[in-house]
Amino acid sequence: MLDIRVMNVPAIHTAVIRGRVPASELSKFVPAACGEVWTFARDSAMPRPGRHIALYLADGVVEVGAEVTAPFAGNNRVLNSQLPAGRVATMTHLGPYGRLGDTHSAIRAWAAEHGHRPSGVCWEVYGHWDERWNSDPSQIRTDVFHLLSD
Repeated sequence: MLDIRVMNVPAIHTAVIRGRVPASELSKFVPAACGEVWTFARDSAMPRPGRHIALYLADGVVEVGAEVTAPFAGNNRVLNSQLPAGRVATMTHLGPYGRLGDTHSAIRAWAAEHGHRPSGVCWEVYGHWDERWNSDPSQIRTDVFHLLSD
């Protein structure tokens, strides 16, 4: 049985790199963008960022970075943004990042079966890295959210 929940979530401030990225390039873009955001935060004396995120928008546009505590002045690469507020279908994915597509598919199928309409906007919030995950990637935690239109 899938542990998919419907809930309301607040907007969360983020620091991100935005780009139009083909799915085949995400495994390179995501870690590079997260590293660039953390470097920006450290160099600009921002409070330490929170968890890493990836927000998937229309037409292959993705925002990748980290949660932050408040809006900030970005630069030409690191942008002030936010994860959207609203009603979502959400599920925790345990396992390697390469299998995240299965979790997204499961949420979309579940939503259709239960009369919900995904908006097309979705995001992932990555757990803080635990060294044990190096030897047991089945425990890597990623929370997956799909914003609903209904």
